[in-house]
Amino acid sequence: MAEKITVGIIEELLDRQPSGDTRSFARLSGFADAGPDAIVFAQDEASLAQALRSAAGLILARVSGDNLIDPRLFPVRNPKYVFALCGRWFDSFREPSVHPSAVIDPEASVGPGTSVGAGAVIAAGARLGRGCVIGSNVTIFGCATLGDRVVAQAGAVLGSVGFGYVPGPDGHHLRFPQQGTLWIGDDVEIGANTTIDRGALGETRIGRGTKIDNLVHIAHNCIIGEDVLIAAQVGLAGSIIVEDRAMLGGQVGLGERVTIGRGVILGGQGGVLPGKKIEGDGTVYWGTPAQPVREYLRDLARLRRR
Repeated sequence: MAEKITVGIIEELLDRQPSGDTRSFARLSGFADAGPDAIVFAQDEASLAQALRSAAGLILARVSGDNLIDPRLFPVRNPKYVFALCGRWFDSFREPSVHPSAVIDPEASVGPGTSVGAGAVIAAGARLGRGCVIGSNVTIFGCATLGDRVVAQAGAVLGSVGFGYVPGPDGHHLRFPQQGTLWIGDDVEIGANTTIDRGALGETRIGRGTKIDNLVHIAHNCIIGEDVLIAAQVGLAGSIIVEDRAMLGGQVGLGERVTIGRGVILGGQGGVLPGKKIEGDGTVYWGTPAQPVREYLRDLARLRRR
């Protein structure tokens, strides 16, 4: 029988005093296909009106106790976050499985509760923690260590050989040794077809809680901090540092040895030249070369007046 979440469980997730409400719900839903067994969330007034018109059994909403005009309303500060908490609760009941076509080397270490999808390859020496989810056709090389609850979506490649060459006297390029490691912390999520290279002589490191979108490339010896967000099609050259809680928008490009400071927000298609550092917790940067967004917009306005 499928698990159901009760109002009491939601209150427990939020560290609230129990109200004694025993209503239970089987699923999360959007407004259109909601039924009495479903939970929806309303983040603003417009979505609240939609939620109230739906058939949902419970509505997570930013409302006060004085405005509970419908018994289905459940007041919370951040409805979207609480909705995600409920999603994580449902996910915790999924049974782990290993597809018959997955290839796991006997000398690899795979923690309990880890699922491995069809066609995935986990090489000798690789170490995976507890409760990981490895999607179809993921490749994990032997130099890689993954923490607990790491998610790697279909086609991701973890620990591949980095792109490093030395020009010789004859003009030909000779590969620089790529013999380092890859370390990925707990609760990291990696999108489909993303590639993360091993270190050349040291390690490439992805900090706890970082979330990486699809089609991202992270080159050798990059150090990514904790709770960093990296959107699709970002490209990071070698030896880059991205500090905790930074955010990189889609198609950002960073040159070698760039440092992105803690909490920096770099907008989509932004670029930082090799060796540069940008910083300022909460500061938004835009353009190439990246500059604070106010300066970028001011310079853009000047160009348009010419």
